[in-house]
Amino acid sequence: MHYLWDWNELAHLWNENEFHEVHDWLNQRWATLVKDRVGGDKDPDARFLQGLAFAALALYFTQNGNQESAAIFIDDALMILPKYAPSHFGIRVEPVLETLHTLRPVISLLAPDDECPFQPFVYNRLIIDHSTINA
Repeated sequence: MHYLWDWNELAHLWNENEFHEVHDWLNQRWATLVKDRVGGDKDPDARFLQGLAFAALALYFTQNGNQESAAIFIDDALMILPKYAPSHFGIRVEPVLETLHTLRPVISLLAPDDECPFQPFVYNRLIIDHSTINA
């Protein structure tokens, strides 16, 4: 089944620091894949979307003073996303992984409700390579 999703919309939300909306965008598409595909939530494309959603939640939580949740979601994303490098659905995975790998050791030194460790918070942009989109 072929899905025509607007990956530029996702990149725009990500790059504008709208991580709650990024999560919602990804969750809607994840739910579609889980419903439509035989593998359900084990489907490789669904797992990729879930990994990106975990990364988005980590970035959202770290910016909102919830470092404990941010660390959990970074760990979850890091268990999933490396399997999809260098890219999946045309999304470059390495920049996302680089951000998570930079953030994780810093968060581990913080109290659960500390402020974001980086001010201003700078993270890698979500890059879409339209020549490799395989959705």
